[in-house]
Amino acid sequence: MVRLMLSDELWSKLWTIMRQHGVYDKSNLRQTVEAILYRMRVGCPWRDLPPAFGNWNSIYRKFNYWSKNNKLMNIFNCLIIEPDFENKFVDGSFIKAHQHSTGAAGTYHQHIGKSKGGNTTKIHMSVDSNGMPLKFCLSAGNVNDSTVATTIINDLTLTNNVVADKGYDSEKIREHINALGSNPVIPRKINSKIGNDKMDWGLYKLRHKVENIFARLKHFRAIATRYDKLAINFKSMVALACAYIWLPKGISSKAI
Repeated sequence: MVRLMLSDELWSKLWTIMRQHGVYDKSNLRQTVEAILYRMRVGCPWRDLPPAFGNWNSIYRKFNYWSKNNKLMNIFNCLIIEPDFENKFVDGSFIKAHQHSTGAAGTYHQHIGKSKGGNTTKIHMSVDSNGMPLKFCLSAGNVNDSTVATTIINDLTLTNNVVADKGYDSEKIREHINALGSNPVIPRKINSKIGNDKMDWGLYKLRHKVENIFARLKHFRAIATRYDKLAINFKSMVALACAYIWLPKGISSKAI
């Protein structure tokens, strides 16, 4: 018996949202979603999915179709319910790219680059005060956090504080955060002439919340190691993992 990830209550909530986003309600829809979640959890090749889920190629083609049409990202965004915008925490994390994830056909940039760990992809993430994922983007592993910082913090108009580490220490980023009406809580580098006299170290200690979400995402082996050749597919896998984290919100703990 294959271990599944969705209770009836979780599936009912997810099914409703999927239908709202134009996902066709085939008789095997739940089975297909469970198969994709299984692959996300164990990180196996698509062709090694247990036969109980059905034809692996049909499942992969469905996942590929949803990725191309941004379905899973839209579902993740829809599941973000009543986030706590008092503070937002921003960081990036390296993901080791498996050797089978390289060499995708075509000229599209697949967000895989050379770093100290070899071929890597980086996930840039923002979380709310409760450590729940709000927004993410991908880059090659050799891209500095500050390069894509504005992509992550552009929607932070309702945030009191934006908390990040020294990798985001630049006047351009600080000015951008201030322009959004937020306060940057970012330590300055050791060679800074301004120093950290005005730094809120108490709030900065809570930055572990964004680290915690990366640790939680990497419980899923298809996130901890990138197996997908296409960036849009890996992005959808991360979106599905974030959606799964949000999914129990609003459902009684007794129900799940």
